[in-house]
Amino acid sequence: MREDFLHYVWKNFMFKGNTLNTHQGELIEVLHLGTHNKLAGPDFFNAKLRIGGQLWAGNVEIHIKSSDWYLHGHENDVNYDNVILHVVWEHNVEVFRKDGSRIPVLEIKDLVSPSLLNYYKQLLAKSGNRFINCENDITEIDDFLWENWLERLYIGRLEKRHLEIASLLKSNQNDWEKVLFILLMKNFGLNINGPKFFQFAQALPFSVVRKVSNQPMQLEALLFGGLGLLSKDSKDNYELRLLQEFTFLKQKFSLELKTGQKVDFFGLRPMNFPTIRLAQIAALYSHHQNLFSVLMRLITIEELNALVKVKTNKYWDNHYNFGKESAYKKKTVSNSFIALLAINTLIPLKFSYQKSQGNPDVERLLKWVMELSEEKNNVTKGFKGLGKKVDNAMHSQAILELKKNYCDKNQCLQCAIGGKLLNRIK
Repeated sequence: MREDFLHYVWKNFMFKGNTLNTHQGELIEVLHLGTHNKLAGPDFFNAKLRIGGQLWAGNVEIHIKSSDWYLHGHENDVNYDNVILHVVWEHNVEVFRKDGSRIPVLEIKDLVSPSLLNYYKQLLAKSGNRFINCENDITEIDDFLWENWLERLYIGRLEKRHLEIASLLKSNQNDWEKVLFILLMKNFGLNINGPKFFQFAQALPFSVVRKVSNQPMQLEALLFGGLGLLSKDSKDNYELRLLQEFTFLKQKFSLELKTGQKVDFFGLRPMNFPTIRLAQIAALYSHHQNLFSVLMRLITIEELNALVKVKTNKYWDNHYNFGKESAYKKKTVSNSFIALLAINTLIPLKFSYQKSQGNPDVERLLKWVMELSEEKNNVTKGFKGLGKKVDNAMHSQAILELKKNYCDKNQCLQCAIGGKLLNRIK
């Protein structure tokens, strides 16, 4: 038994019959259940109840056992002075206010349908073979509820990203261009090198990036050298020229860069090599001054594609790494990679910037993300295997949020799907 189940029962008034009585036999008439509080303090605020004919306004506290009141130290907490009803699964001790008056108790273990309790236990039963708890019943969820819940989850995911971006802004003197650079570096590094690119981008003074961005070779030198990708023992002329530029830039701007671990090539496809991704970042910044402002003005995904598909230095047309020639291939970013940038950088950043201006255009951002194809991963594959629609990037982002923060944490009672399934039970 968990308290969140009792919260669910009270919030949805899932009791057998319509008559409630306190443990002392007083009739309880519920005028307002109260507002569910998910932070510190009583579980439901501002309830209105008539108990034994007397009208009460105040808070409702919920516990497995009434003795939990003392176990949690509520008797010494002024936040609980206005509790008007103690809802418990099992009543095992009387609870009193500081003035000595007894707090009315509602014991509910005999008021909950056995079928509801059994389904709840079945839903949360541990099983290593299940993808999600409700996989046997999720097909009963109609498309309207599914779509509505995914949209709410996606907007919640944007809100979380906004908090992360706000934190980055605070630590970077509210410089939106610097924050964009940090996020782009992280995303160009993907899962393998993203954290290392992110760490480097935070440490690199963005004023230097601004000053050299109109000189593509200097910008490449700054990025490659700062991430430890240039060797003085190289026999590659281009690499040695970059090293010479990097040495000059370090002295000119008094740079002291500590990048931590070196970047990885192992396990990556050549187009995802850190050399190629850094060359693409350098090309992007050398082609577009004030990149943040340009990106914020974009209206369509097509405009983003045109903006980001810039040509890298000709050296990379037949190289994936220094000193090793390869077949000729332009190293422009792919449409699928641009979609990842839109999902992970541009749309969250637009949302955060618009929110800071007090006017987030959520509908347009939703339209954007729904124009992008869904991400391919084990989570999207799993939900598709259960017959649920996952056909755009809003869906795939939302179900990542659903799986990580609801399914994997057994938060079924906070999930619209879990709630709907439980509401079927009488």
